[in-house]
Amino acid sequence: LMLSAGLVSACTSEREDIAAWMKEEASHMRGRVELLPEVKIFPVIDYSAFDMLDPFNTARIEPTRPDKAKRDDPRLDPDRQREPLEAYPLESLKMVGVMNQGKQINALIQADKTLYQVHVGNFLGQNYGKVLAIHEESVDLQELVEDVTEGWIERTNTLQLQERQEAGK
Repeated sequence: LMLSAGLVSACTSEREDIAAWMKEEASHMRGRVELLPEVKIFPVIDYSAFDMLDPFNTARIEPTRPDKAKRDDPRLDPDRQREPLEAYPLESLKMVGVMNQGKQINALIQADKTLYQVHVGNFLGQNYGKVLAIHEESVDLQELVEDVTEGWIERTNTLQLQERQEAGK
């Protein structure tokens, strides 16, 4: 019994030591709350662009199409059989020479590794490029390019002899 009373008294003295230490430490502690940052006041601006195009509207992304009459250009013949050189972009075609057959002059056009004979009236490239004239050093084309706002517009282009293309680079 004495032994247990001694143990209990030892425990109470430890608790009293801890309590005294905590009380002493608490007397030195002071709470400190930092001040809140100053609130910035932003000027009020009236939004006056209600009548302008909404930048988040999908109509801004999708182009406005011209009316059907402009899109269905009479110069485009949907029933015309496409020629082999219309499968290639004009930039990939190379004029490598000319060849005279009587009074008719033909241009020699290389697409990939295949050589084609082209005369006035043939089509080249993916923009409905029609051959207008063949010269010793170039082929003149008239292309029809679809423009978002104006429908189909004509554009002239020239395919130059390969030697000239390499010299110009």
